[in-house]
Amino acid sequence: MNHGKVYLVGAGPGDPKLITIRGLEAIQKADVIVYDRLASPRLLKHRKAGSNLIFVGKLPNKHMMKQNEINQLLVDLAIEGHVVTRLKGGDPTVFGRVGEEAETLADNGIEFEIIPGVTSAIAVPAYAGIPVTYRDMTSSFAVVTGHEYPNKTYSRLEWEHLAKAVGTMVFLMGVANLEQICTRLIEAGKPTDMPVAIIRWGTWMEQRTLVGTLANIVEKVREADFQSPAVIIIGDVVSLREKLAWFEKKPLFGQRVLVTRARSQASELAEAIDELGGEAIEFPVISIQAPTNSEAVTKLDSALRDLPAYDWVFFTSANGVEFFFRRLREIGIDIRVLSGAKIAAVGPKTAEALRERGIVADVQPAKYQAEDLLDSVLTQLESGQKVLLPTNRLARDFLPEQLLQLGIEATKVEVYENVPCTEDSEEVVRLLQERAIGVVTFTSSSTVRNLFAALAAQGFEQPFQLLEGVTVACIGPKTAETAKEYGLNVTVLAEEATIQGLLNALIASRRN
Repeated sequence: MNHGKVYLVGAGPGDPKLITIRGLEAIQKADVIVYDRLASPRLLKHRKAGSNLIFVGKLPNKHMMKQNEINQLLVDLAIEGHVVTRLKGGDPTVFGRVGEEAETLADNGIEFEIIPGVTSAIAVPAYAGIPVTYRDMTSSFAVVTGHEYPNKTYSRLEWEHLAKAVGTMVFLMGVANLEQICTRLIEAGKPTDMPVAIIRWGTWMEQRTLVGTLANIVEKVREADFQSPAVIIIGDVVSLREKLAWFEKKPLFGQRVLVTRARSQASELAEAIDELGGEAIEFPVISIQAPTNSEAVTKLDSALRDLPAYDWVFFTSANGVEFFFRRLREIGIDIRVLSGAKIAAVGPKTAEALRERGIVADVQPAKYQAEDLLDSVLTQLESGQKVLLPTNRLARDFLPEQLLQLGIEATKVEVYENVPCTEDSEEVVRLLQERAIGVVTFTSSSTVRNLFAALAAQGFEQPFQLLEGVTVACIGPKTAETAKEYGLNVTVLAEEATIQGLLNALIASRRN
């Protein structure tokens, strides 16, 4: 029987983007992922379809599974023929007990690979603005376990040698023993005013940093009720934090934001939120696809074959552009049939999508609503002209109705449809119930409707109650109107109906 293989992977300190490429590959190929508390759950979204997850995390006073049980679990899964990724926080070789797991695998003839990770001993201080070495202060550092093990290896630490040998000391898992650590270092000769920093949930959105000295840090920790997981860093380099702190100064630091766009579009907004220091939770409440209604498809194809007869084509979204040209290709229509029509585009993203296909819009309004498009093109319209409106099934009828009143023949065709999507809704509900989400963003009316449908499908008769206390941010007035109809209090509204406009509004709301 062929055994599987086990990858022992360092997930990094928390920020999911700090995982190595090799580590990410191991996640993507695994049949089973065995993960712990300090591995970012956002990494699990990279797993392949059908893979299984097993949580073996350890809380401060509770182990979900003992280490020897984890060791045996890895062996059993590999014997069953699975590719297993053991995902461990930080670097697995730095107090990660990877040696025990690897030894058990070796004893049982199981193939394994150790994939290093970015250790929290260095990354967490860096995210707090504290380099572990600095030329004018120290050229050495030590990483020490702050945990009291039953075999007393911690108590046998050579404190005098440690205090004299290195300039910077980093203690992992040491919050519970902080008082003893400080006392031992002072007894070993460290000055009482030696700077100390404790960084909780370093590199995560919840990162918090407490600074003091060997003499007062214990009392400060008690007053702040500072809990694990945390990294303790002791040394003169801590004084650099005041000048070098960068992560906590990002404009959206500490904000967990629910992104409700379609999956194909969510990444742009999510990446921007991450770049600004927030944490984006992607919840694609809509899926965008080609129309499935046969009558709609027949009407669309008829209009596309009749394109030379149209004087204008109005594009109101980048999705409309994408699916319009996709259908042209599918039914074999040459793009040159558009040569006699003028093109209007609502918004820079729509115009950009057209430029990618070699078309420069003749009209692009300064604002990005249908009303603004009509105002911009009004002087160029003539009675009797024909306008094609490629859009989605749920689009408003404002443009065709207004054009009809002007004596313009307007044909609205469905080039794509928005389909509700409820994937990962249970996880989102959990975060909302725990009040762990601070902001929800809506980029269209359909995202509002579909979010409420997804929450209702989870059994909530009044879904808006889950969003009480959550900042509601909308990309434009029409989206905001829909949100208000569902009982939401919209407090952030983009001045410009673009993703950048929405981000600007979120940043401005934090400053106020």
